[in-house]
Amino acid sequence: MPRLAPVHWAMMAFTAIPAPALADECVQEKAIYGDMDDAYELRFEPVGAEMAVSNKFKFAVRNTPIVADGVVMRSDDLQHANGMIMFNCPEGDVTGADLRACTVWQGMIYASDERGNISALPAEGDGAAERLFLPALGPSIRESSMWGAGKATIAPWDVLTLKGCG
Repeated sequence: MPRLAPVHWAMMAFTAIPAPALADECVQEKAIYGDMDDAYELRFEPVGAEMAVSNKFKFAVRNTPIVADGVVMRSDDLQHANGMIMFNCPEGDVTGADLRACTVWQGMIYASDERGNISALPAEGDGAAERLFLPALGPSIRESSMWGAGKATIAPWDVLTLKGCG
């Protein structure tokens, strides 16, 4: 009978002992997500007094100084979460053209569990989603002001996985 290397024993131990579900222990406003290349981090934060916004987050390009702002606004039926990622937006009174120019990505944000069941993004106070799906995130970043030398150079996948709780 072949002898198993120590690495195999460790792999067997991790598969035999289930890890605690991080999503069950973390609320959405403290959830931290990352892409599979570890090039991006999406970190939710409490909304505070902003009534039109249901969630907000920072979207960072790791190993660069690039940090974009993100907001989520619920549809009237509360079943859909429309998100926006904005980079270097002007302060104060802005026009629609100003907002379009600094918007990196806009679209629906979907939540997913480990089995792939899709749902709306959890609200503040609810348990964090295990995964987020932001359709066309990578191509949008490639076409934005976040892309280029000294900025983002790896386009993220559209799925981000829960990595921690802040």
